[in-house]
Amino acid sequence: MSPAIIADASALVALWSPGDRYHEWAKGCFAKYPPPIFTCEAVMTEAAWLLRHFLARRSALLIAWRREVLVIEFSAQPHREALVNLMQRYHDIPMSFADSCLVRMSELTLDCLVWTLDTDFKIYRRLGRRAIPLLTPDS
Repeated sequence: MSPAIIADASALVALWSPGDRYHEWAKGCFAKYPPPIFTCEAVMTEAAWLLRHFLARRSALLIAWRREVLVIEFSAQPHREALVNLMQRYHDIPMSFADSCLVRMSELTLDCLVWTLDTDFKIYRRLGRRAIPLLTPDS
């Protein structure tokens, strides 16, 4: 069974941006791992914002969500203590709210890969000191 894929905005933007230097890599990842791909509302907000000037690309993101290729099952409210603790722990980076949600999602789904281009995920740790399994161009 394949690990759950937890998507960051950087990977989603690369997937739907043909001019992005990581577009082919993102397409290959998308083809390799069957849906659904999990994410959170903060990541969807970030990705939609980054694609705001490219209506067809933003539409593709939203259609993937509508068709449940992208699934949002994570709600931040029940995890607020863990999220605040993560953001305070990594205040020097600083950790975004979206990143804290993805780290928390990786804690809740141990058999997962966080699909990202963000190198901060190499620094972040889950469940204390455990490295987060990543799906990155150099992994």
